[in-house]
Amino acid sequence: MSELISLPAWLLVVLAALALWALYEHLALPLLRWLVTHPADQVIDEVGKKLRINIRPFQRTRRQILIHRLLGDPKVMQAVEQHAKAHGVPQTVALKIVERYAREIVPAFNAYLYFRIGYWLGRNVARLLYRVRLGYVDVEGLQRIDPDATVVFVMNHRSNMDYVLAGYLAADQAALSYAVGEWARIWPLAQLIRAMGAYFVRRDSRDELYRRVLERYIAMATHGGVPQAVFPEGGLTRDGRLRAPKLGVLDYMMRGFWLDGARDLVFVPLGVNYDRVLEDRSLLLSADTDARKPGGAQALWNTLAFAMRNLRLMLQSEWHRFGYACVNFGSPISMREYCAIHGVDFQKLGADARRDAIAALGSHLMSAVGRIVPVVPVPLLAAVFMREPEARHSELELKAAVEALIEAFGAAGAHVYVPRRDLDYALSVGLRMLKLRHLVEESEGLYRANPQELRLLSYYANSIAHLRP
Repeated sequence: MSELISLPAWLLVVLAALALWALYEHLALPLLRWLVTHPADQVIDEVGKKLRINIRPFQRTRRQILIHRLLGDPKVMQAVEQHAKAHGVPQTVALKIVERYAREIVPAFNAYLYFRIGYWLGRNVARLLYRVRLGYVDVEGLQRIDPDATVVFVMNHRSNMDYVLAGYLAADQAALSYAVGEWARIWPLAQLIRAMGAYFVRRDSRDELYRRVLERYIAMATHGGVPQAVFPEGGLTRDGRLRAPKLGVLDYMMRGFWLDGARDLVFVPLGVNYDRVLEDRSLLLSADTDARKPGGAQALWNTLAFAMRNLRLMLQSEWHRFGYACVNFGSPISMREYCAIHGVDFQKLGADARRDAIAALGSHLMSAVGRIVPVVPVPLLAAVFMREPEARHSELELKAAVEALIEAFGAAGAHVYVPRRDLDYALSVGLRMLKLRHLVEESEGLYRANPQELRLLSYYANSIAHLRP
């Protein structure tokens, strides 16, 4: 005889939960992993043949393995012991903190997202907003770089569009890994940025344990040959001028470089400039200590209003792109050659000597970046107007002044981008941008700087001020 067996409701719930967990663990999760990794593997096989710098094994290593490698790093373990003693906590507590930091820092690179989605987005956004131009490129210098070297693009930081432009224009060279600030640690942007290979950095953190974890990750990535892009200035310029370099990330990179190691470390200067920086007014406002700063809601409203205004102009066929965005690639700087010339081995220096050597290297790199910053139409005209802000100029006078300035820049070795190699056209597009933004006033065929916008004009003139003889 068969008897009915009744089960308690709670047991039925437990069994159902276990069944669902088994289904997730043995079917859904492997399927999800395959869906994520299979397209990425296909892209790696396809793109790897075209890239000048191959995707490194370090970039393909699973994120969890990199985190465990950080947790077991001897220098990190030493920092854990010191932290535990200093704060009177068990080492297990300090290790939990390290694990949290490691999960915050370590990226989860996905080639499919980088080359298929990220590249497509970057290219289309950049082309939508700007006339993107690749200016000067030291082709011979780039071709001489050892394919096994660790290549780091060092660039000036004018806009958050810098990430997009550099990644887009360097996509045929390498899959770049960026250091990204805390501003991007919001869902779902953080997940996308991690998948693009970027790692998060807490700017100006005083936490020694955090800094040691960050140092070891960057040193490991550098030693592993990961191509990177860094902004030595450590943040966006607030007044348009180049800022003094911050040396933390550079120091960490040099800790992953050995003169007798398998890889050279090569820095490639990259200069970027714009006819219009999207954040220009916000940056000037943040630099003004007396100005009233908008709150988060007001900043969001300003952003939405800006987007809606431009959308309206698009619908009315009255919208113009924000001028030219130009990028120059300078001559590579090999650390093996640099160390040989200066007679220095960073791994053998004491603390004070190393600090001085890193500062000298930072200044050297920033000088190289500064020399390669492009001169584009709006900054060129802004420099003319700011020489005599109250003066009025005819178009003919402006053209003569711009020609003289271009000649001076050329004599100083600067790289001037003249659209279509037509000075009249460059003058017209530059003036149009300045008039559209009311930075310049026109009356009876004469132009002068708008007295209310001198700070903004100065911001653009400052971007090329260091290039003038």
